[in-house]
Amino acid sequence: MKLQSIFCIVIILVLGATMAESKSAVQYKDNLILLSVKEDPTVSFRIWFSVGSQNDPKGKEGLAMLTAEMLTEGATKSNSLVKILDLLYPMAAGYLSKVDKEMTVISGRVHKDNLKEFYQLFKEAVLSPAFNEDDFNRIKSNMLNYIENDLRYSSDEDLGKAALYGYVFHNTPYGHLTEGSISGLKAITLDDVKDFYKTFYTKEAVHIGLAGAYENDFVAQIKKDFSALPSSPVGKATKIQTENFSGQNFFMIEKECDATAISFGFPINVLRGQDDFFALILFASWFGEHRNSSSHLYQVIREARGLNYGDYAYIETFLDGSSLNMPEPNNARHQQIFEVWIRPVQHIHRHFALRAALRELQNVVDKGIAKEDFEMTKKFLYKYALNYAPTTMRRLGYAIDSKFYGIQDKGDYIEYFRTKIAELTHEKVNKAIRKHIQYKNIKIAVVTQKADEFKKALVDDVPSPVKYATPKPQSVLDEDKIIEKYSLKIIPEKIEIIKIDEMFK
Repeated sequence: MKLQSIFCIVIILVLGATMAESKSAVQYKDNLILLSVKEDPTVSFRIWFSVGSQNDPKGKEGLAMLTAEMLTEGATKSNSLVKILDLLYPMAAGYLSKVDKEMTVISGRVHKDNLKEFYQLFKEAVLSPAFNEDDFNRIKSNMLNYIENDLRYSSDEDLGKAALYGYVFHNTPYGHLTEGSISGLKAITLDDVKDFYKTFYTKEAVHIGLAGAYENDFVAQIKKDFSALPSSPVGKATKIQTENFSGQNFFMIEKECDATAISFGFPINVLRGQDDFFALILFASWFGEHRNSSSHLYQVIREARGLNYGDYAYIETFLDGSSLNMPEPNNARHQQIFEVWIRPVQHIHRHFALRAALRELQNVVDKGIAKEDFEMTKKFLYKYALNYAPTTMRRLGYAIDSKFYGIQDKGDYIEYFRTKIAELTHEKVNKAIRKHIQYKNIKIAVVTQKADEFKKALVDDVPSPVKYATPKPQSVLDEDKIIEKYSLKIIPEKIEIIKIDEMFK
C-alpha cells in the first residue's frame, strides 16, 4: 500500500473516533428532520423545498435559482441587505441558497448564543422577502455574468461537465443549467419571481432540517413559524425520459483554449439506497474516485503517462468538481448518470486520452474488477466514507437526502453506507457492472480548439501515438501501441460542433 494511502487511512480513523463520540440519531417527524448534537456549540439549518430548476417555465430557465437567490441575497420586509449584513457580521454567521434540479435548500449556521438574533433574520429571509427591484436586477445580472463569462471562459473543466449534463438530458427538465439560459434569464421579470415564490414555497413543499445544540421549544417555534407558508398541493416529481441514442455521440465546443477537456457518460437507473447502488459506488471508486491518486483511471492516464491532473468516475451527480474534494449533499435526483471526467489534456493527446479511457471502461465491463482490487477498494471505501459528513451540518444534509430517497428508516446514512459496503461481495459488484455499465452507447462532451481536425481524426480512426518528454517503461510503451489504434468506430453524423458563443443561449 502506498504511503499516501496509509496516511489517508490514519486520518480517517482519527476522524471516525471523533465522530463516534458525538453520534446521535436523526429524527423524522412530519416535515421535521432533527439531529440533536448537544456537544456541538452551533445550530445548523437546512430548509428544504421540493422545487428546483426542473420547475423552470419554458423560456424562463433560471427562475428557480433566481427566486432562491432573492431570498438569501436580497432585502427582507424588515431590513435592507446592507442592514442584514451588518447584523450578521458580529455573529460570524450567514445563510445561503442552493438550488439543484429537484431541490432548493436554504441553509445557515450560527453559534447557539446568537440563535435568537440569527433566527429572526433567517426566518424573515425565507418567509418575508422584500423582492426589491434593485436586488432583482443585481442578482439577475450576476447570474447572466456567470453563464456568459465565468462558465464559458474561466473553467473548461466545469464547462465540459455542464455541457455533458445538457447533452445527456437534452429536451428534458434537467437539460438546462440550474443557473438557467441567457435568453431565459433575460425574459424573467420580478413578477415572475413573486409568482414562482407563491406557487412553490408552500407548507406542503417545505421540510425543516435542524441540527446541533437547539432546544425542544425552539423546534416548536420554527415549526409554527413555517406553518404560516401558504398551502398548495405539491406536484409529483417530473419523470425524466432521456432521448434514445446509440453508438458514441460527440458534442464538441469550439473554443480557443490551452487544453482539451473531455467528459462522457450515459443515464443509469440506479438511485441511492438500492442494492446495486452500493456495488456501483465501489466500482466508481476503484475506477475513478474523485481526486484519488490510487484509482484505476488516474493510474493509467495520469500516473503512468502524465497526460493530465486526474481522471474520475461517478454514478451520482458531482457538481463543482473542480473546486471540491468531497461530494456535497442536497443534489438528490430521481435520474442519475454514469460519468467519466477526463481533466484537460494537451490537444495533441486528446485522441489518445479518450481512447485510453474508453478502452479501460470496456476492459472492466468485459472482465470485471479483479478480486484483489475489489478487496482493496472495499477496505478503502469503508473508511473513506467517514469523510463524507464530518460535520453536523453535512450530516444534516445527508439526512435530508435520505428523506428524499425514502431511506430515512435506515438510520444515519454514513453508517448505513458503510454497512452496505461491508456486505458487498466480489461477484455482486461485477454483476452490477455488467447490468448497468456499458461502453457502446455513450455521449461525449469535448471542449477543444480545431474541433474539425479532431472530428476528422475520429471519423478516419487514425492512430494517435504519444511522444513523451521523459522516458517510460517498456510495458507502458507496448500498451500505447494498442491504445493508439483502439477503434472507436465513429460516424460523422454523430459529431456536433458548436461555437463557444452559442452555448447556453
